[in-house]
Amino acid sequence: MNLLEGRAAIVTGAASGIGAASARLFAEHGASVLAVDLAAERLEAEHAGRDGVQVLAQDVTAPEAPERIVGRALELFGQLDILYNNAGVSGEAPEHVPHRRYRTKDTPDDFWRQVLEINLNSGFRLTKAALPHLRSSRAGRVIGTSSVMADFTDVGLGAYATSKAAMRAFLRTVAVEEGKYGVTANWIEPGAIYTPMTRVAYDQAQFTDPVVQRISLRRLGQPIDVARGALFLASDLAEYVTGQGLRIDGGMFLRVPTP
Repeated sequence: MNLLEGRAAIVTGAASGIGAASARLFAEHGASVLAVDLAAERLEAEHAGRDGVQVLAQDVTAPEAPERIVGRALELFGQLDILYNNAGVSGEAPEHVPHRRYRTKDTPDDFWRQVLEINLNSGFRLTKAALPHLRSSRAGRVIGTSSVMADFTDVGLGAYATSKAAMRAFLRTVAVEEGKYGVTANWIEPGAIYTPMTRVAYDQAQFTDPVVQRISLRRLGQPIDVARGALFLASDLAEYVTGQGLRIDGGMFLRVPTP
């Protein structure tokens, strides 16, 4: 069953990981997809020859990004039904490994601004540009990638946890404002997902083994696990779901953490 037949979608952060898996899965279910990412070569390589997926190399934080991204989707597809704001960065310092986290007292202002700019502000601006067209859809959908760290946090994750919690508040507001136009707004809260962004950490057994032991399903999540959740929220199966978060963490936070 093609759950997205006849729909047009934008997926950001689509060169790898969750975004790439989601763009691929959306297309497999009949959607016409504009896959967006700053990493032009990886984006092209990931989706080369893939039916239903067009690519656009674009920095989502650039001032011209919303107009360019939405305009390109309309130029290609003539409509816009789904916006998946997935582009994001981790809460780690540049090397993306656990010991490089910035505690609050050491967090550079530029790092804080960069994380919020990519994880939150870019999604706000793109949603703002997309909404007039999503209202015209018979099934307008806005989806965001939040995180389990919107409810929890850890040492050095101040910027990341803040950006992911703020995304939820923003999408709740969109859900309230846009419901009368048939537009839903929801988010996904991934847990420990093995992606190119998290691989440096999760390839270290001393870091990963305790994490996996906390996960009820005893494995790290994969991008496709999250993509399936995004597919549900983008489809008619979720037409009466709005302002909600879908946690995809394999049962990681079912138990109280051991001190």
